Amino acid sequence: MDITPDPRRWWGLAAIGLAQLMVVLDMTIVNIALPTAQADLGISDADRQWVITAYTLAFGGLLLLGGRLGDVFGRKQVLIVGLVGFAAASAFGGFSQTFAMLVVARALQGVFAALLAPAALSMLNVTFTEPKERARALGIYGAIAGGGAAIGLILGGTLTQYLDWRWTLMVNVPIAVLAVIGASLFLHNHGVEGIRTRLDIPGALLATAGLLAIVYGLSEAEQHGWTSTLVLSMLGLGVVLLGIFVAVERRTPHALLPLHLLRDRNRVGALVAVGLTQIGMFGVFLFLTYYMQGIQGFSPLKTGVAFLPMVVGMMTGAVGISARFLPRVGPRRLMIPGMLIGASALAYLTQIDVDSTYWVHVFPGLILLGLGMGMTFMPSMATATGGVRGSDAGVVSATLNTTQQVGGSIGIALLNTVAATATTNWIADHGGSTPAEMAEATVHGFSTAMWISVGAVLLAALSAAILVRTRSMSGGAGHVEAESAVAAAGEQISGADDAAVPAVVGSDDEGERG
Repeated sequence: MDITPDPRRWWGLAAIGLAQLMVVLDMTIVNIALPTAQADLGISDADRQWVITAYTLAFGGLLLLGGRLGDVFGRKQVLIVGLVGFAAASAFGGFSQTFAMLVVARALQGVFAALLAPAALSMLNVTFTEPKERARALGIYGAIAGGGAAIGLILGGTLTQYLDWRWTLMVNVPIAVLAVIGASLFLHNHGVEGIRTRLDIPGALLATAGLLAIVYGLSEAEQHGWTSTLVLSMLGLGVVLLGIFVAVERRTPHALLPLHLLRDRNRVGALVAVGLTQIGMFGVFLFLTYYMQGIQGFSPLKTGVAFLPMVVGMMTGAVGISARFLPRVGPRRLMIPGMLIGASALAYLTQIDVDSTYWVHVFPGLILLGLGMGMTFMPSMATATGGVRGSDAGVVSATLNTTQQVGGSIGIALLNTVAATATTNWIADHGGSTPAEMAEATVHGFSTAMWISVGAVLLAALSAAILVRTRSMSGGAGHVEAESAVAAAGEQISGADDAAVPAVVGSDDEGERG
């Protein structure tokens, strides 16, 4: 049973936010510094991709195991271990003298990110138990999760331009120190001190190997082609391993991913929506960064600042709209409009050309995309992580993070391939002997690929419309239950029947109905 809330819980949220910010920053902050690092360490064009994919491979492949470790050994302890390890790996990367050292450091960052990311979201769920407070806390968390990538671009540009590319890694050290202090002082396990059970080692190995194979195959698709033996074999191996994983989980008493968690259509719909919207988001960061620097001639810092409207839009959508209206209207009535706004913004951005201007052709699309995604991410996270007993909170959070990473990986691989193919076809049809023609071909490739992003976000909206149900918000106890479930930062259960029981994370109720 809940007792009087800890008066220092908002300081605890600051620690959780710092942990999440550090993870999200590393998805983009190194990208903008990569050309400088490549020249400094003598990295070849063929090998430079590993500076990025080493992180995503380890992160995406180990998230499920990281989430379960938090459930077994205690989320606060696992969060602190993850923070300390991430800081150490970042420092090692900052002092790298060779390409191999940098790749190892990035892989270690991914390993420890897989520990701290699900632990951070789980700690939020058990720290804030009052419904409206938890909705506000998750709104802040969602804004950090959504806007951290753009902040990473700003920091990456600033540090690379005025200090040294190595600081894009070492900046994590002071952030981690502050987060560790905050977590140690202000966070508690709230009655969940770890589960006295065995780890599902076979499940962990199968899930990790399967996800690693898929992410690796996707990361190699741009270089080797979608039909290459390497890519097809890795994707096929990943599918087979994950199929075996599902079969093993059905028969394992201590499953790494309890399959009953995926019987909730709301959770499945939210996870599908999150994965698909990541394709749109990664497309924007990828192509607009190249467009502004390569075509418009922006500096790294100016490029990062140019993404600020998206951050403002996300903050408005997550905190100003979703956190305020989620208890009243439920997740679907926020997710679907948010994704339609996001898809419209992406469609607007496909119209950019070589002579476009930032304020007319880029700025409106960025701010509307941020608004739409802010409205989408917060209720999606709420629905995906809601209605689980305390022992499963970590693995559900890890599943959400895994979905984000896999969606982002698919987005990068798919959109790069589409853009490269469209660019090559344009050159074949129109020629590419002059700089102007090459710029035109490049922008054509970007625009073509971003239409894939539009389709992905529209498909996400369709999946939410079909799978995510909105319960009636009127009347008596039903209203109280719905408000508790919806507003409680991830506790929405919009069930198949009117008597679905909301379960607060950390409670003994499973809440896995319909």
